[in-house]
Amino acid sequence: MSIPEIEVLTNFVARVFRIEDVTSGDLQKGFFARYRGQLLDEDSASLYDRLADSLTPYNIIPLFKIENGRQVIYLVQKPPEPKKDNVSTNIILFVLTVLSVMLAGAQPEGTMPDNLAGQLLMMAKSILTGWPFALSLLGILVSHELGHYFMSRYHKTPATLPYFIPFPFSPLGTMGAAIIMRGVPKNKRILFDIGVAGPIAGLVVAIPVLFYGLSLSTLGTIDPNPGGFLEGNSLIYLFAKYVTFGQLLPAPVEPQGVLYWLQYFFSGRPVPFGGLDVFIHPVAFAGWAGILVTALNLIPLGTLDGGHVVYALFGDKAKKAFPFVVAIMAVLGIFWSGWWLWAALLFWLGRVHAEPLDQITTLDPNRKLVAVAMIIIFVLTFMPVPFMTLAP
Repeated sequence: MSIPEIEVLTNFVARVFRIEDVTSGDLQKGFFARYRGQLLDEDSASLYDRLADSLTPYNIIPLFKIENGRQVIYLVQKPPEPKKDNVSTNIILFVLTVLSVMLAGAQPEGTMPDNLAGQLLMMAKSILTGWPFALSLLGILVSHELGHYFMSRYHKTPATLPYFIPFPFSPLGTMGAAIIMRGVPKNKRILFDIGVAGPIAGLVVAIPVLFYGLSLSTLGTIDPNPGGFLEGNSLIYLFAKYVTFGQLLPAPVEPQGVLYWLQYFFSGRPVPFGGLDVFIHPVAFAGWAGILVTALNLIPLGTLDGGHVVYALFGDKAKKAFPFVVAIMAVLGIFWSGWWLWAALLFWLGRVHAEPLDQITTLDPNRKLVAVAMIIIFVLTFMPVPFMTLAP
């Protein structure tokens, strides 16, 4: 159907919007018309739906924005429907990730050969012993990604199935997974729902896995080991170890005060050689990794889950956090170099937010409470130093 005259479009807009001025446009300008004024009702979400429905026959969609403190409506061409994805790619990546994670969790028996070929052969023979770790970790990651996917489907926002990323011969065997939104969320409420569904679904699985895994773990002495490492602490991981073992771990040889624990929590130093710590079971390690993945996804920048949360809650004001978050990552890199890579990635990608079609509609009170809860969860799950070397 051809584009109607601007008078026809203006009549549709006037049903939901008190128009103060109109600017005609064209495809070269990126919009057919721009209207500045005020919505006729505070229920902006319903007004958006009403206007969008009236414009559907003309292949036009409205954009609700705030510019210089004023409400603005743009009428733009509806984007084409996304192409169907090749599901075989998702399946192949998932199978490779299962094998990679099982390899990471394998428990070979006997002395590891000195040559690479012998090491690979021993790991291949023992790969099936890695199923408890693989089942636990992939259960968390699958839950996280399907949380995003099914919430996207619920809100009729096109999205791909999860793409899992195998990372053989790494501690976890995977670099996680991601879904790709093929459509733009209608408003901040939908963007928020999609963003929080993943971390919530992942934590629902990760926390029981962590506690069950800790019940299978034992305590032992921390000894120097050039090839070994200690897993980092988050507040929730410290709490889980305290509930399971009745003490803060890793416990130094001599009792220490609050300043010691603050220093150790934020810097991972000094390593308490000779003290006690958890000899972590593979299932517990998977639960710990699930907590770490949750924290990384909740970093409040860009198109990360945490970026969706703070953008939906604070709007464009959330972008002011960019330099502070990147600076914090750079400082934390002094104690764990991996944060420098994250600082570089966030410096490159963290400026862009997933902006919904309707930027006027804000979060309702219940979603604001959930948003605050997600910020608290980020604080509880964040690990300043995820890995600490046991080199003497």
